[in-house]
Amino acid sequence: MNVQTTRAEVIERLTHSGQRGVLRFLTCGSVDDGKSTLIGRLLYDSKLLFEDQINVLEKDSRKHGTTGDEIDFALLLDGLEAEREQGITIDVAYRFFATEKRKFVVADTPGHEQYTRNMATGASTADAAVMMIDARKGVLVQTLRHTYIARMMGIRHIVLAVNKMDLADHSRGRFHEIVAEYLKSADDLGFETITPIPMSARYGDNVTRRSEAMAWYDGPTLIEYLEDLDIDTEIQNEPFRMPVQWVNRPNLNFRGYSGTIVSGTIRPGDAIVVAHSGVGANVDRIVSADGDLEQAVAGDAVTLVLNHEIDVSRGDVLAAADARPEVTDQFAAEVLWMSGEDLLPGRSYLLKIGTATTPATVSALKHRIDVNTYEKKPSRKLEMNGIGMCNVSTARPIAFDPYQSIRDMGAFILVDRFSNQTVGAGMIEFGLRRASNIHQHAMDVTKDARSVIKGQKPAILWFTGLSGAGKSTVANAVERKLAAAGHHTYSLDGDNIRHGLNRDLGFTDVDRVENIRRIGEVGRLFVDAGLLVTCSFISPFRSERQMVRELVEDGEFIEVFVDAPIEVCIQRDPKGLYKKAQAGEIKNFTGFDSPYERPENAEIHIDTTTVSAEEAADQVIAKLREMGRLG
Repeated sequence: MNVQTTRAEVIERLTHSGQRGVLRFLTCGSVDDGKSTLIGRLLYDSKLLFEDQINVLEKDSRKHGTTGDEIDFALLLDGLEAEREQGITIDVAYRFFATEKRKFVVADTPGHEQYTRNMATGASTADAAVMMIDARKGVLVQTLRHTYIARMMGIRHIVLAVNKMDLADHSRGRFHEIVAEYLKSADDLGFETITPIPMSARYGDNVTRRSEAMAWYDGPTLIEYLEDLDIDTEIQNEPFRMPVQWVNRPNLNFRGYSGTIVSGTIRPGDAIVVAHSGVGANVDRIVSADGDLEQAVAGDAVTLVLNHEIDVSRGDVLAAADARPEVTDQFAAEVLWMSGEDLLPGRSYLLKIGTATTPATVSALKHRIDVNTYEKKPSRKLEMNGIGMCNVSTARPIAFDPYQSIRDMGAFILVDRFSNQTVGAGMIEFGLRRASNIHQHAMDVTKDARSVIKGQKPAILWFTGLSGAGKSTVANAVERKLAAAGHHTYSLDGDNIRHGLNRDLGFTDVDRVENIRRIGEVGRLFVDAGLLVTCSFISPFRSERQMVRELVEDGEFIEVFVDAPIEVCIQRDPKGLYKKAQAGEIKNFTGFDSPYERPENAEIHIDTTTVSAEEAADQVIAKLREMGRLG
């Protein structure tokens, strides 16, 4: 076959192909099942490679290839040097090719478990998935994991590509054995279609041409299936949604709201609302880079000019007035965890959905999914590459539609607040309406009124540090001095609280997070009462201390780092805990088998190896006066 193509021929092919529009699909499955080879074969046979690309491919095949003297098509995709050395795909590689009927965007995703997040990225925009299975190995755990993630990401069509049939003697029996095993696992996941195709990507059998060696197969080749796959344009028929990217105001005479439409259709004159507030207006103009439009549809990036000014900012969602999205601060979602640190219910993360960002916590992990059986199993944490059903609580209400209805309105990511790394991807299933009849009740006596009565500004004094550093001792001295001066206080101490409110909690990371969450809520109530409340807790994780800080207003959380080296704390050992930890009698003890994350920007830093408890208390009270918290 002559595959050496001129640039003019390529441009001609791309210009006149794609009568059926663009199809986005991905290849996935376990490592070394032939994903990159398959895409390389599709690119090669579609005659979209230039002569110089062919020459480089032949040269690289001799240097890095695994197919002897033949062309190794996988090298067209495995562009990273690390990938070529290991013979695997690490990154997600996107390629474009076309036939006379259709244009295609294909994502080659990695097969190794540690790169599951990359596979999820590729699946998030795909219309179909080609699930690769090595005919010699059959259905593997990673096959099942990728199948479930494909379902999570809203993919409705699966091609079950049983590859390397040439290494299984083109056996019809082996093909049907693998298909039966796969369907037994995947049938209940709700895919619209699962189409099995036996193939050999290396030789192109049943990829772009029919295989003489597998004459017993009378179904479509892969390219025939992809060309004819009917992908709905239902997203344009869904209600109008546009997350606002920015408020466009170049001068005093123009105000518009810019963003990409994620569903529906909009025309001048249409009524829209701000989803969060319900405030409405009508579209006056639809402005684009090509001038004003009479209509804009899903996928269009536009600026909407309204017939009168309303309060809209980045992160808001403009929606059809007669079909609004749900707005809530609690919802249920499936979460794919991507971090080496476990997901812990109660820990605070940043949630990004559309153009909005808000603090959020996973309030409950309902169950995790066993990817071997797809069974739902109880769990208190979610490990890397784990999938679980979670209840999520956000700091402010968000607008959403279920992910299976409108992808871009139901997809979110969770971001670690300190490293800024993406740690999870979620798909919203439904809002939690169990508390929809509960509303904040306005009280006549407010926090400000209580503060005036008490002659002070309330605050949480949060004493953190290792066991034995002197937290409770210093906090006790602070409260005693404040009370003697006539101030209104209360003290929350770690040991005392665990005798009552938190007596049901242990010392695992999960329990430590929940311990601090509860204390934070109680502390917030005391601040609302107008009190100065001292809180003495090891509180080893920065995330939880930050979570408490965000429960109250600026200036109302004062972090006091009571600092002492662990060697000094061990020497003091006032409760004999270090001795027990060293003897193995206490598990998950901070400083030994559980970490302590030192504060980075505490308002007050006290070194108890250089000052007494009384002197430390005076430092804290002096800081309170400096901050204007004492009357």
